[in-house]
Amino acid sequence: MKIALAAILPRKPKPDAAAALADDYLARASHYLPCATHLHESEATLFAWIDRLAARTAPHIVLLDRLGRQLSSDDLAAHIGRLRDSGAQTLVFAIGPSDGWSAAARSRASLLLSFGPITLPHSLARVVLAEQLYRALTILAGHPYHSAH
Repeated sequence: MKIALAAILPRKPKPDAAAALADDYLARASHYLPCATHLHESEATLFAWIDRLAARTAPHIVLLDRLGRQLSSDDLAAHIGRLRDSGAQTLVFAIGPSDGWSAAARSRASLLLSFGPITLPHSLARVVLAEQLYRALTILAGHPYHSAH
């Protein structure tokens, strides 16, 4: 299974410490499963890209949304593990536009995921998401990273 961390950013972001930290966590996560970042200019370009990903199985889409479910790190790991074990090929986690996801986008999601009632800037949301993906994969692998924090 491959994991994609996608984000909608209308302008190309400037390299900063947050982007470097998110990239570092994704590089660590790539030791367990292939992971990559994909930045898109709009919701339409994101979903056009997702449509091109279709292979043997449809991509599993998780949208970060303030109205979504809040999962513990262990629950997120279990969710990823179930998808991996069921043969899912691609898992896309997407951070939406600043004005939120459209109803059409929400209807395409397999899961709406929330990091709580707070609002995070895109760069920080990418760091939190990348770290949680890394944490979930270490939980699945039995690595002590999760238990040591």
